[in-house]
Amino acid sequence: MPYVDRQNRICGFLDIEENENSGKFLRRYFILDSCEGSLVWYMDNPQNLPIGTDFIGSLKLTYISKVSDATKQRPKAEFCFVINAGMRKFFLQANDQQDLVEWVNVLNKATKITVPKSCDPQQNSENQKTLVDVLNPKRQVSYRTDIIGGVPIVTQTQQEGCGGQNSTDREALKTSHSQAPYVLSKPTQDPAAIKAGYCVKQGAVMKTWKRRYFLLDENSVSYFKSDLDKDPLRIIPLKEVHKVQECKQSDILMRDNLFEVVTASRTFYIQAESPEDMHSWIKAVSGAIVAQRGPGRSAAYMRQARRLSNPCIQRVKSDTEILTFTN
Repeated sequence: MPYVDRQNRICGFLDIEENENSGKFLRRYFILDSCEGSLVWYMDNPQNLPIGTDFIGSLKLTYISKVSDATKQRPKAEFCFVINAGMRKFFLQANDQQDLVEWVNVLNKATKITVPKSCDPQQNSENQKTLVDVLNPKRQVSYRTDIIGGVPIVTQTQQEGCGGQNSTDREALKTSHSQAPYVLSKPTQDPAAIKAGYCVKQGAVMKTWKRRYFLLDENSVSYFKSDLDKDPLRIIPLKEVHKVQECKQSDILMRDNLFEVVTASRTFYIQAESPEDMHSWIKAVSGAIVAQRGPGRSAAYMRQARRLSNPCIQRVKSDTEILTFTN
């Protein structure tokens, strides 16, 4: 679901058909900035990319005439909507129907707000030259301009002076949807799995943030380098988890959608893709811990906790239940 970040921008993951009529949708992180009057998209959440990494696409809101459901136009693409910009149509896929409706609404609203009241012919002529804003004009970047359906589309082709950086970006653009490390996880084949998907976690020593594939089953939380790996990088037994909750240090760590899994030896800081995904992980892990005790033991434990007013069971305003477990 789209959410508001710390800079009051609408953000979230969507799949976009970057090459028109190709039928190939790629996972991208979108930022709708009404103040700047643009919709930009990155290979991943900029918080997870090297500092100074450029966006890979941008569209000025003044060029958007309408955003609407594209189910009839693309019946094979589930939860698809279209952005009409001049003669070019940008087809995107949302995560679900609610996500689709919310993105259509916020984009249409932002477009109405940013449409200029008066038309300046000279300014309009200058705007027609490009649909891409260069966020960092000091960096020497070359672009290729293509006229598609009467609308100029500018894409980054090569970055001078930093060959290694842009070479990596070009290779990443060629990576297919199924191979990208930030795509939606494929359905797990393990019948014991309760929840699985990509999140970003903080390292224990270097404190760097890396994307990992998490898998929750009835006994543990494991994380892998990717969903293709068979051997986990680490297994966290649920019996060792004392608490799972929304992180209280998210402002200090400068991370949105951050939650923590607390064990006796370490606190794991994990960033989900959206607030809904974060609460879903908290609920799933908490439920798995309770279920691990068994129906009888779980019920008895909960009754005893309530009777004794045990502080280990709390409820917060967000309606997310936080459970603190003792071994």
